[in-house]
Amino acid sequence: MQMFAAFPLLAIPVLIYNLVVLTLPGGFGSPDAALSLSEPLFTVNMTSGSPWPVSLSDLLLAGSLVVLFIELLKSTTSRRIAIINHSLSMLLFIVCLVEFLLAPAFATSTFFLMTVMVLLDVLAGFIVTIVAARRDIDFGPGEGG
Repeated sequence: MQMFAAFPLLAIPVLIYNLVVLTLPGGFGSPDAALSLSEPLFTVNMTSGSPWPVSLSDLLLAGSLVVLFIELLKSTTSRRIAIINHSLSMLLFIVCLVEFLLAPAFATSTFFLMTVMVLLDVLAGFIVTIVAARRDIDFGPGEGG
């Protein structure tokens, strides 16, 4: 159970994006990934009468935001396993950055925003851990106030 706590959950939407792109003609080299991801999957008729076309890109981003929220909640724990989670999140960010820069199928706004979410998870995790560690240090009188 503790190893699951170290797993960066944002790897799930990144993995789903990778699997979707892998099924496209041309795979990771597909220049049409943005078009495929933006095709409407279904349409929701709004109360205003306007149709709202929902694409796979929209669903991936919405799911990623929910997962980012969960990751931010996880980062508030001050257990040692959180450091492993932050390190794995940093590795995930590096993988996302390399994919975004080098593979044509990942040069989309959707994947860019997912990469930004992973970066925010990394930054928030380290910042929250540092702030929590500073609060845990108990200075005596006259020792660095």
